[in-house]
Amino acid sequence: MTAPPPAPPRKSRLLRFAPLVVILAALGAMYAAGLQEIFSLDWLAAQRGSLRALIADHYALSLISFALIYVVAVATAFPAASMLTISGGFLFGWLVGGSVVVISATLGASLLFLAARTSFGAGLRAIAGPRVNRLAEAFENNAFATLIVLRLAPIFPFFAMNIAPALFRVPLSTYMPATLIGIAPGTFAFAYLGSGIDSVLASAAAAGQSVQISDLVTPELTIAFGALALVAAIPPVIRKLYPRRTPKP
Repeated sequence: MTAPPPAPPRKSRLLRFAPLVVILAALGAMYAAGLQEIFSLDWLAAQRGSLRALIADHYALSLISFALIYVVAVATAFPAASMLTISGGFLFGWLVGGSVVVISATLGASLLFLAARTSFGAGLRAIAGPRVNRLAEAFENNAFATLIVLRLAPIFPFFAMNIAPALFRVPLSTYMPATLIGIAPGTFAFAYLGSGIDSVLASAAAAGQSVQISDLVTPELTIAFGALALVAAIPPVIRKLYPRRTPKP
């Protein structure tokens, strides 16, 4: 009878959770700093002039700073991704802002993915049990196409899809390009929305009023949601291009 493998040293087990501890500490620091109050349309309306001036004087530094903030927000699952995407389009234009967001979101999601895989790995899948078997089968058949479909179709929250592939041993070389491709259409749609709300923010700031969702019903918004409707139509096409593989007997 073969003896069971020795248990990993206690220090090694603790190191496994170090990435998760760092992420939780960063998330706590962001809340402690009150950043949840900053990432809002009201704040953007109040600061639009100073932000535009700062970017005009220090464009490269502003772009890099925005990218780093986005990476940290996604890596810590801070609830500001949509607002930051709109802000990116408003401050840098839909093309530059959207491109920076796609790259930053992919990097942030990859950091969270690696932290989850390092800290939990297969253990978290065991806790989830048979409820994830169907999703596990889809990832095993074609992880790349499955991840693209799940990124395009808003079936699961973005945060959940950053972690879920860690349960199914998806390699980072598959996770990163599939994430980048999958989030790009929706990201550019929201960035385009942001590029067209300047007049709405200016009116709200001048009147000293809060920006309401109804205020954002502009032609740009209509185009943005038209783009999102096209995004929703993409998953069936992906499924036809990448049908489920039939297991070999």
